[in-house]
This record gives sequence, C-alpha cells and structure tokens, in this order.
Amino acid sequence: MSRHAFEYALLRVVPRIERGEAINAGVLLYCRPLDYLGARVHLDSGRLCALDPAADSAVIARALDAVVAVCDDGGAEAARYAGPAGEEDRGRRFRRLTAPRSTIVQAGPVHTGITADPEAELDRLLQTLVLPLPT
Repeated sequence: MSRHAFEYALLRVVPRIERGEAINAGVLLYCRPLDYLGARVHLDSGRLCALDPAADSAVIARALDAVVAVCDDGGAEAARYAGPAGEEDRGRRFRRLTAPRSTIVQAGPVHTGITADPEAELDRLLQTLVLPLPT
C-alpha cells in the first residue's frame, strides 16, 4: 500500500475573540497526491457554553457544516456557501480555509503527516484531537 504526504489543520471555535479561549471542533485534511480534501466536525455544545453561555451553537454548527460542504464536493453546494471560491481546486480551497482570520470559527496551524488512507486518517484525527476523551 502506497503512503502519501498530507496536510491537516484543526478547526477551532473561539466564541469571544477578545478572550482567545477556544475549543477544537473539527479537522481539515488535504492530500495533494490523491487530490483529496475532507473535513470532519463535532461541536461540543456543553464545552462551548462553558466558554460563552451566550454563544449561538446553531449558528456555529452551520458555519462548521459550511466548511464540510466546501471540502466535500466543491461544485454547487460549496458555491452556495463560498461563492466562486467554493468551485476552486482542492488545494486552493484548503489554503483559503486555513488562512488566518479573526472569526468565531478558525483554522489552527497546518501540520503534515503520511498516510495510505486519507479518509481513515481524517477519522483518526477527529477521534484523537476533537472528540471528548472516553471516561
């Protein structure tokens, strides 16, 4: 089985920008050799409420779902959320999604790895970096 380099970034929710507190809410993964771009998200409403009781989890969940749509297909659904940028090639979409910004949903720094299966790697990263730890 052939292994390929990939890049990934965490999606963070920063409900109050001025405080700088964040929770991990998703992962973006881009594998250029396989022309793969994917995202997985999980918004923990309880943790969000602990950081900011006034945060609108439904609005934040829609923003996270928009990131998933932009990654998953490009085309019409991505264009609905991102306009013409949603129809760009996967590499440009990954760079656009990981660009620094001061919004509630932010991408963290880009990291690299090697995988034979980007889909399985994306699931593993979500489990390891985003989902609550088992008790």
